Amino acid sequence: MTTKDKVLEILSQNHNQSVSGEKIAQFCGVSRAAIWKAIKTLREEGCQIEGTTNGGYILQGPADVFSKDMLIKYLAEDYPDFAKGNIECFKNIDSTNTYAKKILSECGALRLADGGLSPAGKKYHNSIIVAESQTAGRGRLGRTFVSPSKTGIYLSVIYAPEGGITEPAKLTAFSAVAVKRVIKKLYKIDAKIKWINDIYINGKKVCGILTEGFTNFETGSIESAVIGIGINISDNQDIFNANKSAGSITGKNTDENITRCQLAALVAGETLKIFDEDTASVMKEYRNSSFLIGDKVQVHPIIGDDKAAYFAQVIDIDDKAGLVVQLEDGSRKTLNSGEVSLHSDI
Repeated sequence: MTTKDKVLEILSQNHNQSVSGEKIAQFCGVSRAAIWKAIKTLREEGCQIEGTTNGGYILQGPADVFSKDMLIKYLAEDYPDFAKGNIECFKNIDSTNTYAKKILSECGALRLADGGLSPAGKKYHNSIIVAESQTAGRGRLGRTFVSPSKTGIYLSVIYAPEGGITEPAKLTAFSAVAVKRVIKKLYKIDAKIKWINDIYINGKKVCGILTEGFTNFETGSIESAVIGIGINISDNQDIFNANKSAGSITGKNTDENITRCQLAALVAGETLKIFDEDTASVMKEYRNSSFLIGDKVQVHPIIGDDKAAYFAQVIDIDDKAGLVVQLEDGSRKTLNSGEVSLHSDI
């Protein structure tokens, strides 16, 4: 950990209590001048740290600082294997998915002739890229995903397993279940899933997931995938102005006991872990979390083409994440692409 993160750790452990500069310096193993410099940086990053007349410091308010060291700390507690991998943390970036795709386009072959992972494959498989804000966040079909700082988290993971990816649609569904699990664990909120890539709380979208694959044109196989996840933690007017159906996990108030780094680390770790779980079990979780089954929806088989849209009733979601719908004539279809909207929202 950096000196700054060590300072934050000891102040967090003594939240709202004065800690002397001498004690902090001993804990960090550095000079008082280095402690003052770290305090100054933490204040610039938004930490409310007050000085006292006896030379001590008090952390007031949430200790919500974004850093690679803090990400690794939280990962090491719950997902130690992923804490050892390639992790990158940005205060601001155009898009974590765009950056992850750039890595994959420049790193060379991910696999050797025998199908095993190359050195690059071993390095970047299970990579985690996290940003505090994005200037060009993207959703499906290039739609804008508003990504302001302080009120959300934006991350991507790179998944490049040996043997490649055979069922890409399941990656999005599995990721949605992973996000739902973490929200339940940290906030005690039972979020719902809208097929196939959105997380909802109280009828509002709080999370979007974008999965992009990389295909080997020689073999036709999908060698790797980038899974991008954007989560609105607390209310932000920029988000609501851009999307009337958008919401957040905590609303107007933030939970001071849960940091953005903690949420980001757990979402990334749970997403990478869930890919190795039993398909039937995870898809059962996905189905049980869906709020579409039994409802009438408008299906857009070609996104953006209203003329091709039709009404149907959602019957089920199969183990390949396909949405099973029944048309007005009684026939059934399984949707593997496209979008649906609730009839009540039309």
